[in-house]
Amino acid sequence: MPTVMINGAIRQYDKGTTFEAVVREYQPKYNYSIALVYFNGKMRELSKRLERDGVLSFITTADNSGHNAYVRTAQMMLVKAASEILGEAGKNSHIKIEFSLGNACFCSILGGIRSTPDLAARLQEKMLSYVDRNIPIIKKTYPIDDAIELFRHQGMKDKEKLFHYRRSSTVNVYRMEGYSDYFYGYMLPSTGYCRLFRVQAYRGGLLLILPTVDNPDELEDFNDQPSLFEQLMLSTKWGDLVNISTVGDLNEQICSGSISDMILVQEALQERRIGEIAQNIHDRGTVRFVLVAGPSSSGKTTFSHRLAIQLKSFGLRPHIISMDDYFVNRDRTPVDIDGNFNFDVIEALDLELFNNDMVDLLNGETIEMPRFDFKSGRRVYKGDFLKFEENDILIIEGIHGLNPVTTEQLPDENKFKIYISALTSLNIDEHNRIPSTDARLLRRMVRDYRLRSYSAQDTLRSWKKVRMGEEMNIFPFQEDADAVFNSVLIYELAVIKQFAEPLLLGVRTNEPEYYEAKRLIKFLDYFVGIDPTPVPGNSICREFVGGGIFPV
Repeated sequence: MPTVMINGAIRQYDKGTTFEAVVREYQPKYNYSIALVYFNGKMRELSKRLERDGVLSFITTADNSGHNAYVRTAQMMLVKAASEILGEAGKNSHIKIEFSLGNACFCSILGGIRSTPDLAARLQEKMLSYVDRNIPIIKKTYPIDDAIELFRHQGMKDKEKLFHYRRSSTVNVYRMEGYSDYFYGYMLPSTGYCRLFRVQAYRGGLLLILPTVDNPDELEDFNDQPSLFEQLMLSTKWGDLVNISTVGDLNEQICSGSISDMILVQEALQERRIGEIAQNIHDRGTVRFVLVAGPSSSGKTTFSHRLAIQLKSFGLRPHIISMDDYFVNRDRTPVDIDGNFNFDVIEALDLELFNNDMVDLLNGETIEMPRFDFKSGRRVYKGDFLKFEENDILIIEGIHGLNPVTTEQLPDENKFKIYISALTSLNIDEHNRIPSTDARLLRRMVRDYRLRSYSAQDTLRSWKKVRMGEEMNIFPFQEDADAVFNSVLIYELAVIKQFAEPLLLGVRTNEPEYYEAKRLIKFLDYFVGIDPTPVPGNSICREFVGGGIFPV
């Protein structure tokens, strides 16, 4: 009879008791639904059983891991519902989970069937029937060859290709009644746990709208983001152009020896987009300030330099500055709740000085540009004078560039706002998407180590605070941008893998960041690694792995 410590109290349970049975007892004490547990420091699904003594704690849907389990379960329910309903109309029709859009997942319909409100209603009704029946979701471990054969039999060519390149000897497959599928990450024990969702037709596909981690017990309205959607769809089309939409496709090209050509095609596609943005800036004729903003590790610095080169080709004279140089002096820097300096809030900037300088430039005056000395915590002046001539233009890089308060004294006709982010379009397979936050986290981890000697643990520890700052200071303004640029490169994770894996393996098992490190190691295991040598020196990838031609 295992002895278990829960919330400081000692309990005993029969050997073989499921964690789900324990959760039923403790659920009334928690505000949100318990989705997973930690047992002896290891994350476990509720379907697992107590076999020995240990310490147990609970993970709810208000935690990232619990929320992700909820999302995966809802996605499996949708995919199963689609296999039943779309199968009636066409044997080869199914859905592909493409990307996140706010509090929704966008799914495309493959096989020529149109998305309609009626189809969305039928899918939702079918999913609700699963909830009412509380169907168990059963995990079974297969030898990898048996799993490949299972997916081949079910016509899941994307998964067949994915596991052909997997080094692991086994695969965990989830089964819901007669439907089997692979999902990257933990799942809820049954469909009855997943009660809040909505399915609606949207722009030729479907939206699966779900609760957020910040509000797990309510289904908020979908907030349309058309500019972001267009860029995500463009990125998806780029993947189609090079015949890569899943990790299995990427691995196949790497192993076929054609990766160098694919890298050059991807870089050319990105350069063309930068050129289009430069053309738009030039054609307006009145732009003097280009504001480049985006979340952490989006490649803002490299993008700004490449945009400057494109603007020069139109006869303009760009000057790149960082909004960080307008930080207030250290004695005025805001602090967070832990007493640490908070450089991410807009109050960390001297907006009065910034606006005065920019207005003076517009009025033809000469100004001396400041530089912020992070060692002394003060702005310094070193004789960097600037006066606008006819073709001069400023490229201003900073996280608050899209916030109207930042440039409130500048005329709108003189501003061009660019939102940049790494919007991942590559999927693990057709039912497992790669979160853009994972791509950015791995970028930041590799750069932090290379430039600042930070460990992977340091980066993982600070990531939550970074994400909170983005949610507050960047994402609310992304739809106000004049242009959106997707900095992700379809091949980059295969390059970053070589740099990130050793750092992640250095996170010790007794550290709070260990399980996030372990998850990312497993994620990178899907990729066949590639040598960074073919990556051009002006690539955004170089900003993170090194070897680039621009100062970063």
